[in-house]
Amino acid sequence: MSSVRRSLLFSLTENYLGMVLQLASSLVIARLLTPTEIGIFAVAAVLSALASTFRDFGVAEYLIQEKNLTRDKIRAAFAANLAVSWLMAAGMFFGSSVVGEFYRQDGVAEVMRVQSISFLLIPFGAVTMAYFRRELNYQPILVAGVFSNVVAFAVAVGGAWLGFSYMSLAWSSLAGVVAMVAVSVFMRPKDFPRWPGLKGIREVVHFGKHASGIYLFGQLGRNAPEAVIGKVLDMASVAFFSRANGLLELFNRTVLRAVTPVCLPYFSQAARAGIPVREGYLKAVALITGIGWPFFVAMGFSAYSVILFIYGDQWMTSVPFAQILCLAAMIELPFYLATEVIIAEGRIDESNRLQFFVQLIRVCSLVLVIPFGLLGASWGLVGGALLGAFVAQLFLLRLIGMHVSQLFRACIPSLRVTLSVAIPEAVLFFSFEQTQSNFLYFLLAFGSMTVVVWLAALKYWRHPFWDEIRRIWLQVRGRFSA
Repeated sequence: MSSVRRSLLFSLTENYLGMVLQLASSLVIARLLTPTEIGIFAVAAVLSALASTFRDFGVAEYLIQEKNLTRDKIRAAFAANLAVSWLMAAGMFFGSSVVGEFYRQDGVAEVMRVQSISFLLIPFGAVTMAYFRRELNYQPILVAGVFSNVVAFAVAVGGAWLGFSYMSLAWSSLAGVVAMVAVSVFMRPKDFPRWPGLKGIREVVHFGKHASGIYLFGQLGRNAPEAVIGKVLDMASVAFFSRANGLLELFNRTVLRAVTPVCLPYFSQAARAGIPVREGYLKAVALITGIGWPFFVAMGFSAYSVILFIYGDQWMTSVPFAQILCLAAMIELPFYLATEVIIAEGRIDESNRLQFFVQLIRVCSLVLVIPFGLLGASWGLVGGALLGAFVAQLFLLRLIGMHVSQLFRACIPSLRVTLSVAIPEAVLFFSFEQTQSNFLYFLLAFGSMTVVVWLAALKYWRHPFWDEIRRIWLQVRGRFSA
């Protein structure tokens, strides 16, 4: 368990440093670029993210969950990743003009051409990083992530300052990939296979086709709002929705992107040892809801001040959308790791089906209400989250034997903590009007109160996350005392 905590520490450190740089970049970019310029990049980024689901081809997940990993299997995974990634690069480059004409924006095509270059490079670092994850060795991942974020930040801010418009974001993305691959190649083990191979490729392809479906459906569901809004409404609307969704991205960057890469190796190790994965899943849910639910409640109350502080007054249209999306995120959070735990059980096909149904519900809910504008789209995502949670619970009951009563018991401490935090937040929210002249004072008072009450509630209700905080504190204090 100590290796899991150490991996989480490295992963959280990488994400926190990346979040700080992302926030700093957002503060500058939101004031240098217009909503239309940011919307152009957002649409291209959505399409790039969809292509990346095929590019990765489930190689990382295959290497992590494989019970008997050999050099031949690593080389086969590299070969599959290389072939699919280069195919996606060609598709993005030569198909960019068609996409630009579809959205009536040449800028979308320009961004896609730059992003296609990164698809040629990523396979040379992806397999090595997946091996580090399997071994729960997150120190190289931390170094690569920090270096990549610093390079991307410098290129994005410098390019926007020099007048490169939305292309500054495109070149920033490519620069970050180059930095990540360079570090992974430099830090890979000396005996690690360097060349692709075909022996065992059929097994990799069989796994990859299901894994690609999982992440394709996931990307379709997550990125459908921007793609649909960009076609039905306009690029400015895409940018406003993207900025609202950006508040949720803060939690993804600080917690979920750090926890998720560690959870799959953790679940897989338990499955290889014959330990039921259900208990590990319930513990993970208790921990992330103990952080996530209070976070989304706080973000909903302070959305006005946070958006004004990070993005500026030209983005205040995003406030009500952000508040509604926080509700959808709270509903989805207990089932966020469902696909990972099912993959760890060796049921990649069932994980694929789950992702398909959940994201189909999400997209249908969005399409039905998009005629009502951005507000309707936001509420449609709440309805989709409710139906998706119901479907996910059915899959978890059938595949890992997790009853809804067990999930509810695991979430009770988090629910108590959330209510303890929400009550004083609501009092402050309704008694202190947020304006452009006092939003900084509100953020200072609101943030300080939230952190203090949250920690006190964790301790009072004996939440599992308080045990982790206490353990870290004792270790730090012990080292300083020594």
